[in-house]
Amino acid sequence: MTADPPPPSRHLRIFGIRNCDTMKKACIWLSDHGVAFDFVDYRRQGISADQIAEWSRRSDWKLLLNTRGTTWRKLAEEQRCNVDEDQALRLMAAYPSLIKRPVIDCGDRLLIGFDAQSYAREFLEPTDNE
Repeated sequence: MTADPPPPSRHLRIFGIRNCDTMKKACIWLSDHGVAFDFVDYRRQGISADQIAEWSRRSDWKLLLNTRGTTWRKLAEEQRCNVDEDQALRLMAAYPSLIKRPVIDCGDRLLIGFDAQSYAREFLEPTDNE
């Protein structure tokens, strides 16, 4: 008989909007798997343009930009056409709901969006350092 591995010891920051269904799924998954986290609701607390730019440096800005939601559809056509990184960063700073949710800061990298398999690989599988 082998003992279950101890729960993950990482403490993360998860960024998003409280009422988002995807956020709720992610928070439930993390809690159910013993992953400690602090939640930052950037609709209420705000998010700086510098923070969004930092995320863009650590990940692809195209992954950060939520083009499937109502906020994107409500933008003027000229705002949505030929979006480049600078335009996307300005739009996300002006309309935080354009940021795909959740954004989880894992220290060395970001996880963007909710995917149970990716979460399991990141938070439950042992790393070479363990």
